[in-house]
Amino acid sequence: MPLSAVIVDDEQLARDELSYLLKSVDDVNVVAQGHNGLEAVNLVKEWAPDLLFLDVHMPGLDGFGVIKKLIDKKINLPQIVFATAYDQYAVKAFEVNAIDYLLKPFDKKRVSQAVEKVRRKVQGVAVGKEKLDTLVKLLESQRPQNSKILLRAAGRLLLVDQKDVCFASIEDGIISVIATNLEGQSNCRTLEELLAALDPELFWRAHRSFVVNINRIKEVVPWFKSSYQLRMDDRKQTEIPVSRAQTKRLRELFGL
Repeated sequence: MPLSAVIVDDEQLARDELSYLLKSVDDVNVVAQGHNGLEAVNLVKEWAPDLLFLDVHMPGLDGFGVIKKLIDKKINLPQIVFATAYDQYAVKAFEVNAIDYLLKPFDKKRVSQAVEKVRRKVQGVAVGKEKLDTLVKLLESQRPQNSKILLRAAGRLLLVDQKDVCFASIEDGIISVIATNLEGQSNCRTLEELLAALDPELFWRAHRSFVVNINRIKEVVPWFKSSYQLRMDDRKQTEIPVSRAQTKRLRELFGL
């Protein structure tokens, strides 16, 4: 049986190159392509491919985030082949965990070897969740920690420390970010994409339209029908609703 494959890379040229090289490999059928991490999750859920070629560096939800998201959503995991420009230390992390990688620019022979390695795994024992959890931890330790986010404000592109971000909101597809001394817009297309780039220890999606910095909540205000609002410590002391689905999380955070 041919292997079904999905390619996800934020660079069109990389996707085209890999797709072209795979045409020379027997019994591989590229069923879909995506250009970001969120698409990767959705495509794996939709197609249940045998093989996922996954770029490590993508804006928003990167390759690490994709694996974690698949595990969290309990979506059956395909065999993962990473596309990376990582140095040898990260490459060894892939090797130790017996999941293959491709260094950019791609090489025809190396692509063929990766597919054959996956084919043997598909015919044998699939990679377990525990092993992938270990891989994610190893790779995350290699990933440079970015404590800043990029915002557009007054025609300029500004870097803002995450700790200075008070909250973010979305309206009509535009994400506004309120920081200590700045208000701007994010280039992310969804709050989910923005949240994936933020520190999960600091930021919480209190409502479908709002992401808040937990450390910048000034007051929890009881609202009608056992609901709550959050009064933030920005200059306007903005009040943000907590969705009913997130009320339990609010109580856990502050022991309500």
